[in-house]
Formats: sequence, C-alpha cells, structure tokens
Amino acid sequence: MTQAETASDEQHLLETVEHSVLRLLSGFRDPPARLEITAGAVTVTAEWGVAEGVRTVVPAQGQAHPAAGPAIPAQESAPAVDDRLLVRAPTVGVFYVAAQPGSPPFVTVGDRVGAGQQLGIVEAMKLMIPVTADAPGTVVEVLAGNGEAVEYDTPLFALSPAEPG
Repeated sequence: MTQAETASDEQHLLETVEHSVLRLLSGFRDPPARLEITAGAVTVTAEWGVAEGVRTVVPAQGQAHPAAGPAIPAQESAPAVDDRLLVRAPTVGVFYVAAQPGSPPFVTVGDRVGAGQQLGIVEAMKLMIPVTADAPGTVVEVLAGNGEAVEYDTPLFALSPAEPG
C-alpha cells in the first residue's frame, strides 16, 4: 500500500468516526461529560466540563430555585433584573440567529415565544442543533452575536417570563 493510499484510508476512517460521533451526540438531550470512540488504531476522546444541576433555562441572578443549582451572575452590561430567564447554548459551536444567511432571524427582541419554540441554531461540526425556549416568555435581549463561537452553557437569549394566566 502506498503512502497516499494509507493517508486516504486514514482520512476516510477519521471522517467515518466524525460522522458516527455527530450522529451519536445528536441523540443526547444534554451533552455527555466524556465520550471516547475507538475505531481500529484510532481513538477519539472528547470531554466537556458540565456544571452539576445546570438547566437550559435558569434565573439570571438572585436566588436560584432549589433544583437549579447555584445562581448565575448577571453580565456587567445587563440590567439587574431578577426574573429574566436565560436560554443557553446546548453545545459548543457557532451561534446563528437565522436558518441561513440572509434569512430573517427566528426571533427578535420583543417577540413572545412559547416553550419549545426555536430561537436560534448552534452549528457543531456541520450539525445544526436548535436552540429552543424551555419556558414561555418575551425575548428581552439577544446575548450572543450572530456567527459568534460559543461554549456549552453560554447565555444566548434573555427572556422575561410569561405572565401566568
């Protein structure tokens, strides 16, 4: 086998592993803390730092709900509002406010959203992962820029909770 054929086989193996990992990760609601995949002589290991008790939507600051874990400090530029809900990045990747360049954003400031409504996208290795609201509310701020690289759990949107009733 020539060196070029070996390199081509290795590239094909890496692409197969990448595709399999993305397919596997897309099945998780929350990313795992660690993932290790071995195919032949190639081992791929990925680790994520996951804070215990973190939810997709939690209070922005102040007293945390008992199951929500520690309170999340407000950003310095954000106004001090205790009842804002943060919608966070579901994974590491690139954040987009629209389905494709030139398309209108999924939501804008002032829009009312329902639980489960798509607000944006995080692209991770060509896999488009929807960012959705876990609770109804009104979009009060978009916290990440379009095309900005984000980490897992990065605040993307601030919502004002929906009024009960």
